[in-house]
Amino acid sequence: MVKLFIGNLPREATEQEIRSLFEQYGRVLECDIIKNYGFVHIEDKTAAEDAIRNLHHYKLHGVCINVEASKNKSKASTKLHVGNISTSCTNLELRSKFEEYGPVLECDIVKDYAFVHMERAEDAVEAIRGLDNTEFQGRLFEGWTSGSCGAFTSKLCQASRSVDFVFSMVSLMEILCLSAA
Repeated sequence: MVKLFIGNLPREATEQEIRSLFEQYGRVLECDIIKNYGFVHIEDKTAAEDAIRNLHHYKLHGVCINVEASKNKSKASTKLHVGNISTSCTNLELRSKFEEYGPVLECDIVKDYAFVHMERAEDAVEAIRGLDNTEFQGRLFEGWTSGSCGAFTSKLCQASRSVDFVFSMVSLMEILCLSAA
């Protein structure tokens, strides 16, 4: 998998539009837009190189976009989906909250939800346990846990009785399941 950075996105650009544009070159695993930039995860390295070659300076809604390989060091991480984020919350504030549990590789707020990439799966589990049903900047975090680990989901739900702070485990689900057992 190759992560691509897309800069200078026009305001009108949608995730579906960007996904369709990049799917011309290969299988898109993930597509996220954050303000005027975004990230596309393409399955194949050759497809990613083709997309960069053909879409860098591509005109989208009259604006030339920038497409390049993401400079983020590609480390294995656990991606958490965090819902009900305060509109006044900054990436730095949310990152700091999660860094209480371990190293955070990436933190992106998108409207009222965010994606937090934690370096270690066991730290992500501790963050879930520690922050479940807590208030942060006047709001209760919310969402749901998804993935292949039903046992982990039900343990989290039973422990909290109401799932007000929840995450989507996207990678390393097997490790999380083992940690929760």
